[in-house]
Amino acid sequence: MLSLLTLLAATLAHSVLLWGQTGHYITGKIAEYYLTDSASEQVSAILDETTLPESTVWMDQVRPTDEYNHTADWHWVTVPTDSTYEDAHKNPNGDIIEALERKIAELKEGDLSEKEEWEKLKMVIHMVGDIHQPLHVGTGDDRGGNDVSVTFLGEVTNLHRVWDTDIIESWNMDYEQFTKAINLPEPELVEQWQQATVRRWAEESVSYRDDVYNLPEDKEIGWEYRNKNFDIVEKRLLQAGVRLAGVLNRIYEE
Repeated sequence: MLSLLTLLAATLAHSVLLWGQTGHYITGKIAEYYLTDSASEQVSAILDETTLPESTVWMDQVRPTDEYNHTADWHWVTVPTDSTYEDAHKNPNGDIIEALERKIAELKEGDLSEKEEWEKLKMVIHMVGDIHQPLHVGTGDDRGGNDVSVTFLGEVTNLHRVWDTDIIESWNMDYEQFTKAINLPEPELVEQWQQATVRRWAEESVSYRDDVYNLPEDKEIGWEYRNKNFDIVEKRLLQAGVRLAGVLNRIYEE
């Protein structure tokens, strides 16, 4: 952790992407490291001229359109405190767990048109990233931290944006620099992470809530909050990328 923080802090290049983009791009870049040759070739063919990192943000880009606004609720899920997903009230429009499990199954089943496979692949690529951000698995009380106003490094923002964007942007790095600075996991850990289910990924996000919501009374947070929680940010980016590769390998190797 300390060596990584030192390396990141020493990098002075300015970020060229907003997160939303940067965080998703990082997961896509990490996933590229762990794809098999066969899966990489097939994914590249389906995505055509778009790279895997670039494809991670497509679902956000199309969400406001008439064709895809039905997917708006597929970016998050509510699991109240002291409850489980199985016991929680289900969104009739679907949620990130339901949609992710369904789209993975549809890709595995195959027999899809080129457009259907392209679309479902991009959805899975994005949702794997979202479910690893702790506040995309919300309590149901504050819209995943969007209603929690905080001041981060002197700027008024909200808690969701801090975790979605501000912590990563504060390093002033683009996604390739950030990815190179992260300590990649050992093979044994990669295998362990890839064995976990979608519902386990969500449970892990829930487990970080106490850390996420550990805020001072004045809601002013900065370097101390960022550095204390960076282990979580780093781990979730790594897990998202490693697990995305695992999902794609299983789909396109079977």
